Amino acid sequence: MSKTIVHTNAAPAAVGPYSQAVIASSGQTVYLSGQIGLVPATGEMISEEFEDQVRQSLANMKSVIEAAGGSLEQIVKLTLFLTDLGKFSIANGLMAEFLPEPFPARSTIGVASLPKGAQFEVEAIVVI
Repeated sequence: MSKTIVHTNAAPAAVGPYSQAVIASSGQTVYLSGQIGLVPATGEMISEEFEDQVRQSLANMKSVIEAAGGSLEQIVKLTLFLTDLGKFSIANGLMAEFLPEPFPARSTIGVASLPKGAQFEVEAIVVI
């Protein structure tokens, strides 16, 4: 699978680690369910700290993508859910550390609540 990154100056530039759009060549598409900061061995939230939850959520996402036969490089679209959009810059910083460039397309949504009291959730579309 190859990805072509789309950028136009006729739309606002990305304000974080994401691309305006991604064109994915033919391949197998994997729709990853939302991942929150649960520790796989216990099923419990990693901690009450937002940063810990983001890191665990991203690690969980990576594990599921790898189990499907893919890699982080093959993500074409991410959707982030935050219970506090004031923590958006923290999530952006961690995503920039975690994801390889070129970055996938992305949406971020502020929500009232998430399962198990999570503060962050991520879902992905991957083309293998």
